[in-house]
Amino acid sequence: MQTPMVYSAHHQVADKALFDADAFFARIKDEVKPIPYLKEVLATTQARLNERFHEGDDIRTLVYGRAWILDCILAGIWQRFDWPDAKISLIAVGGFGRGELHPYSDIDILILMDGITPESFGDTISEFLTLLWDINLDIGSSVRTLEECYNEGKTDITIATNLVESRTIVGPISLQADLYVQVTSEGAWTDKEFFLAKVSEQKARHKKTNNTEYNLEPNLKNSPGGLRDLQTIGWVAKRHFGSTYIRDLVDDGFLTESELDTLDKSELYLWKIRYALHMITGRHEDRLLFDHQRSLAPLFGYEDSEGKLAVEQFMGQYYRTVKTLSEFNSMLLQHFEEAILNDESEQVITPLNKRFQINNGLIEVVNDKVFSHSPFALMEMFVLLAQNSNIQGVRASTIRLIRNQRVELVDDNFRNDIRNTSLFLELLRSPDGVTTELMRMNRLGILGLYLPEFGKIIGQMQHDLFHIYTVDAHTLELIRLTRQFRHNDMREVFPIAHRIVRSLPKIELLYIAALYHDVAKGRGGDHSELGAEDVLEFCKRHRMGEWDSHMVSWLVRNHLLMSMTAQRKDLSDPDVIKAFAQKVQDTTHLDYLCALTIGDINATNHTLWNTWRATLMRTLYTQTRRLLRSGHENPTDQKKLVEQVQAEARTFLSKYGIDPIQINAFWDRIGNEYFIRESAQNISWHTKAILEHRDPDVPLVLIQQTSMR
Repeated sequence: MQTPMVYSAHHQVADKALFDADAFFARIKDEVKPIPYLKEVLATTQARLNERFHEGDDIRTLVYGRAWILDCILAGIWQRFDWPDAKISLIAVGGFGRGELHPYSDIDILILMDGITPESFGDTISEFLTLLWDINLDIGSSVRTLEECYNEGKTDITIATNLVESRTIVGPISLQADLYVQVTSEGAWTDKEFFLAKVSEQKARHKKTNNTEYNLEPNLKNSPGGLRDLQTIGWVAKRHFGSTYIRDLVDDGFLTESELDTLDKSELYLWKIRYALHMITGRHEDRLLFDHQRSLAPLFGYEDSEGKLAVEQFMGQYYRTVKTLSEFNSMLLQHFEEAILNDESEQVITPLNKRFQINNGLIEVVNDKVFSHSPFALMEMFVLLAQNSNIQGVRASTIRLIRNQRVELVDDNFRNDIRNTSLFLELLRSPDGVTTELMRMNRLGILGLYLPEFGKIIGQMQHDLFHIYTVDAHTLELIRLTRQFRHNDMREVFPIAHRIVRSLPKIELLYIAALYHDVAKGRGGDHSELGAEDVLEFCKRHRMGEWDSHMVSWLVRNHLLMSMTAQRKDLSDPDVIKAFAQKVQDTTHLDYLCALTIGDINATNHTLWNTWRATLMRTLYTQTRRLLRSGHENPTDQKKLVEQVQAEARTFLSKYGIDPIQINAFWDRIGNEYFIRESAQNISWHTKAILEHRDPDVPLVLIQQTSMR
């Protein structure tokens, strides 16, 4: 009897100790009771694979080995049936088509034919598939002609992608070759259409997982930085560049050898997790649920240590891995976009300054020495992105430059350089783009280097029933929400927060408090107290005023005060309101704290915000505000704020040569409320305009244009 030709993607993993293919083919052809035998073969080989996993075998051997075993089993079953000399082949597609199978991965096959119709072999095909189901293989099958594959792939990007990743298991290999030519032709999908469809598909997938790598129960396949992101790179590379493997991108100039090594290690680490996850659950499972995390941690060699649980160590490594993959995904898709979408267009370059220019809508350095010669340009870039809405992103070559130089650039000298501290505060004060650029800084690895205390919470999990993000993701989500409160469409949902954030004298203080409110989690001790100390160091390094420093430190220290008072105490008791008002001191502290608290609750888990909590917060806020307005505010603290704001405004006014006596005389006629509610920039602008206004019969009208994007 002739052994069937199996066109496996990984002949090199054929291992007789794991699976004796020759003996299998010899027996299965005429086996009277194939179902028990096949079930035994599947169980035995999977047990051997699992044993080798525990022994520490290379994960590639296991994943490719399972695909090779399934190739042989399917080919052996195929030979039991009568397939006349016709153009019909058994094709592996999707992940199976790549030659990759985890213990419970989908086994997607295509029965492909040409010159005949499926009806010609209807009974035989049905019997073949029934046997596969009887032995409990998780088969995803389709039966199509070449023409049907072309027509269906042309209208469905998922089908088109699966067919691109196809290979012959058994049968004439010419069929799959013809299939590949057809589904990759310009008539099916142009390169640009395919690229845009895969990018759109990835965005939709990320949206379902909250657009973050840092969900506490992530999906290691579909979350940002998951295996699907790496596969997306592979699909585009194969479709446009003809790259069979991601390593081919090195030859194409899109990856360096060191980057490829990092990608390989990251992918294999996720493979190990996925394999183990399938093994311990006994099913196809890609969600790293809390219970699974606790089971996996010891499998990967982690043990509880002082201050750090094994599961936290395990997940910390997971988050670092997916962050790396997410960075590469963004960089390579940006490279591909430039190569695929802009390959025929003329370069349109607009200079920004001596260090940066806009190239076809993307910011880039003017040469690769910019960051080494002017390190502050690294911080400047994020400010430019925030201030120029016409810039669509960062050019891939500049992203690579940042990746390669960031550790050397962002040292203590960089952190203490007044240019960088001033630029960072300027970013936080920007009317637009604050959240986008902080997230970009985090994604490019800059935020955690510039703020080392923030770097310690990147990937720090919060193992409780409430949080759905890691500490850093929760922090950035909090800033995003506090930014959104100012938008008009938030007036109905968050009426108090909406009013507050539009009237705070220095909105950047709210963002700084948000950045630091949980920064000390995982260190042991009271994270509110430790964070309050950290933020004072931040204020000192950024040369902030005394009142500003006090405010952000107070907010961090007391960021849980309002939610705990509202939810745990009797708000109908006047003594409760009075005690809270004494801690808050004045309406300015109350406003900052209220906005921070509402944002914090919603950034923890959006399902926590409900009518009950909204009512409690509104009651506590309005009753406390009423009490403070009736004369219980702290006049000393207000005086410090007024003095600081006036000093800052004088600094702005000094360059205009306005007589300080005139300034003082004008300010003496204005109440303190004005200086509490207005920024120093606005006060200097108002003062200059009013003092220079000479004609009392002509009304003075000042207009300031703002953006709400």
